[in-house]
Amino acid sequence: MTVTIGRRELLVALGGAAAWALSARAQQTGKIPTIGLLGANNAAAQSAWTAAFLQRLREIGWSEGRSVAVEYRWAEGRSAAGLADELVHRQVDIMVVNGTPQVLAAKQATSTIPVVFVAADPVGTGVVASLARPGGNLTGLSLQQTDTATKRLELLREVVPGLRRLAILADVSTPTSALEMSEVEATAAALGLEVVALKVRQAADIAPAVETIKGRVDGLYVAGAPLFTTNRVRIHTLALAARLPTIHNFRELVEAGGLMSYGPNFPDLFRRAADLVDKILRGAKPGDLPVQQPTKFDLVVNLTTAKALGLTIPESFLTRADEVIE
Repeated sequence: MTVTIGRRELLVALGGAAAWALSARAQQTGKIPTIGLLGANNAAAQSAWTAAFLQRLREIGWSEGRSVAVEYRWAEGRSAAGLADELVHRQVDIMVVNGTPQVLAAKQATSTIPVVFVAADPVGTGVVASLARPGGNLTGLSLQQTDTATKRLELLREVVPGLRRLAILADVSTPTSALEMSEVEATAAALGLEVVALKVRQAADIAPAVETIKGRVDGLYVAGAPLFTTNRVRIHTLALAARLPTIHNFRELVEAGGLMSYGPNFPDLFRRAADLVDKILRGAKPGDLPVQQPTKFDLVVNLTTAKALGLTIPESFLTRADEVIE
């Protein structure tokens, strides 16, 4: 009697070591491995990151549409849990996920499909047990978002030497954004700064929150969150109207008009995520691959915004910047 075992069941039964052999055989029969890419924002906001990921895949032998397929899901305005379940239902061979809520949703949705994440504080938010030994079916890259919060506040103080009152905008529905707010509040208190916490949960909360600080603070710290990346133009417009210098995690918000940012280089992180995908497709178990830390951080300054705010950025500061937008 012949017993037929489904492709997904075979992957689960044999584990990561068999995945590459199965993928190779699938290519011979015209069925190529499928990557499920779950993004925290929308396609436009993450275009540079996705392009870096696909470029690196091509460099190491994986061409989209020829040797690998990619199923895209974008979390803007949609349930992270629902999107993760969709990819599991599609029986993708591996998931690439960014944004802590999306990563947590992927972890909840599957314990067998490998997941490569780009996420802030994966240990603090319970994504993995440890960076060195993530265990289970997940590995990826950390953003060190909370670890670099103090650095961002120091940079803002350099550019705004009279900074005495600080507003912190955080999406408290995103665990890492709330953690970052707490870190900044503690640092600000140690420096003797007065702090106004702006806690939001959705796009409609942003404008009313910023309206409450007009004329009351000297600067605005925007904690990292997909909500703010998606609404970056709105935040810039509101901050400029309130004459507020801003500091961000990601260059995309400075490109949209924010004053400056300091944080990991996301295209570089997504290139490194492609390397992890390659290793897993070739048989490595995700739980055996240590979570990697960022190695490239960018300081980006928008001189056009500085001029609009009447700020003079010291030349010594500009020479340290990785990018100056004019």
